[in-house]
Amino acid sequence: MTPPPNATDAAEVQRALARCRALRDRLLRSLPPSKLSPPARRTLLRLVDAELRFLSRLSSSALSHPIPNHLSTNLGYLESIARVLFHPSVLAVSRVCKPLRPSSSHVDVVATLARAPVWFLVSDRNPHHLPWFGPKGLHARVERILAAARSAGALTPASVLFVFSSGLADEAASRMVNEFGAVETDFFGGSDLFEELEEGWLGVRAKESKVFEIKIDSNCGGDGVVPLGVVEDEVEVGSGHGVFGSLISKLSPPGGGETVEVINFDTTALVAMVSGISNGGCERLLKAPEDEMRARFKSNYEFVMAQVISELQNPILAELEIAVAGKKGIICESVRSEFKELIAMCGGANEKLRAARLIKCLLVVPDNPSARVTSLPTTRKIDLKNKIVFGTGDHWHAPTLTANMGFVRAISQTGMSLLTIEHRPRALTGD
Repeated sequence: MTPPPNATDAAEVQRALARCRALRDRLLRSLPPSKLSPPARRTLLRLVDAELRFLSRLSSSALSHPIPNHLSTNLGYLESIARVLFHPSVLAVSRVCKPLRPSSSHVDVVATLARAPVWFLVSDRNPHHLPWFGPKGLHARVERILAAARSAGALTPASVLFVFSSGLADEAASRMVNEFGAVETDFFGGSDLFEELEEGWLGVRAKESKVFEIKIDSNCGGDGVVPLGVVEDEVEVGSGHGVFGSLISKLSPPGGGETVEVINFDTTALVAMVSGISNGGCERLLKAPEDEMRARFKSNYEFVMAQVISELQNPILAELEIAVAGKKGIICESVRSEFKELIAMCGGANEKLRAARLIKCLLVVPDNPSARVTSLPTTRKIDLKNKIVFGTGDHWHAPTLTANMGFVRAISQTGMSLLTIEHRPRALTGD
């Protein structure tokens, strides 16, 4: 039996709709919030929703209005962006499908890969429709992107990765290598992105993809495994007992010049580790008379009690233990100074003891922020103090453990990808 007019077109649109819905569901269900900045997530979902609306309109009219030639959508491009985002080594995504100032060059993904800032340029075009020459050819596009990357100042990446999801013709691939010094990488490793769907669609396969990397700035990259010299004399530190003792026992010892993976702590992280709230003081605070607690914490009463409830529901040190396990903890001189002042003014006897033990487990490094963080304009939200703290972590290619999400958001809004690990805040209680 001959299919009705446009039935083939309608079936193709329905398949595209199923893929688009699956993409949206996967992004909402499986992409960790910590991987994407909120603006990047909103941009991506807005693009997917626009594609869904387009395909829905097309579906409702497909049987009565023929679809000219091949169905042309942005779905393959969006699926290719998602493949990059779901890669386990792609972290701290600050931009998706937006131009970067001041060059206004369109970059598909700005992220961190192997502890280094990178840009991704993604193409889902048929390789036979990717001309090398001409103003819109691949050669001109690569030249524009490389020029923008090298003049991006604080946003200069360590490398630019060009992802050709549908492959690249042999001649163009050869020219990428010979004319731009690109290196072809096995970025996806032949993996698939999506699971099998009920409709029978198997998702986007990576086997045809070609990915080329071009190095830009060799000074802003790093694999997070760096040699650390001894800044202070090594001190023998007992792990102690309880959750705090368990936490600090997971840190790599502070002494020695061995090559290790490091994690940077800001003051909020140190306070959270030693706080009475995090170390068994919640029940005592809850049982104390409310008027006594209000007099003690004044305007911070609601803030502190919210932390107590949060701690009872989900203890924080167990989370931090996972984040720091096997890593060498570092703090810069500014953090040590600020932490000691806070403990002296607000810490109780037990908090002071824990603080002293914690400091002995950490390596204190000089204030030495990276050039890219230093070059960001100092503003009310991107203040000098935090540029020093987070920039020193960036200098060591280390993520910074922090509850200071205002600063993290401000950095993300500049377009910079900066490695951070968020923790819930905790206050000193005088314990």
